[in-house]
Amino acid sequence: MDPKVFHKISYGLYVIGSTREGAFNGQIANTVFQISADPATVAVSINRNNLTNEFIKASKVFSVSILPTTVALDFIGHFGFKSGRDIDKYQKVSFKPGVTGAPVLLEQTVGYLEAEVIDSIEVETHTLFIGKVIDAEVLSTEEPMTYAYYHQVKRGSAPPTAPTYIKEEKNVENKPEGTKEDPKMKKYQCTVCGYVYDPAQGDPDSGIAPGTAFEDIPEDWVCPVCGVGKDQFEPAE
Repeated sequence: MDPKVFHKISYGLYVIGSTREGAFNGQIANTVFQISADPATVAVSINRNNLTNEFIKASKVFSVSILPTTVALDFIGHFGFKSGRDIDKYQKVSFKPGVTGAPVLLEQTVGYLEAEVIDSIEVETHTLFIGKVIDAEVLSTEEPMTYAYYHQVKRGSAPPTAPTYIKEEKNVENKPEGTKEDPKMKKYQCTVCGYVYDPAQGDPDSGIAPGTAFEDIPEDWVCPVCGVGKDQFEPAE
């Protein structure tokens, strides 16, 4: 079986938020879909080991904030590669408690919806929460992020707890014999989250211009997705 076929299924990219005893937590998710229109119901898939799963089970509510194509990678990394068990993810983020009490983003989003859980299904490593939509609002006319755009344009990756996670293998390109690669254009990959730094594209969000070799990036630069330093990168073969 070729697991890469799952990358052909269309997904979006969202921050799923919830609350418990006055606290808030949220995470990145790609598996969100509408089930019915009247009444409006949606479903989200959350890993059983994630803190957000615990919050939703406790409060029976969740929010879905839809991310735009312009969202910064470090924002995705903040919600996707850090744990609410270690930090307060909403401490420095613009948000408000919605009508359900679940947090909804007021920045880096094209809109949100809130739902009350009406059913849930345990499926292997994940819980599928089915919710009745209580409130929703469009906040921006920006284009929503698709999962394909996140991977192909943003060069982002999925954490091991994501339902679509596939352990990547290093790609070895078949190049004509005698072909020499410009060392300054060599790609480097983060060993923590899988982000690939491509010199041809640079990292404009962090002030790194296209054409900048990995070796020429300032030493205080960090991975735009998970925040680790340059020492956690290795050549991408």
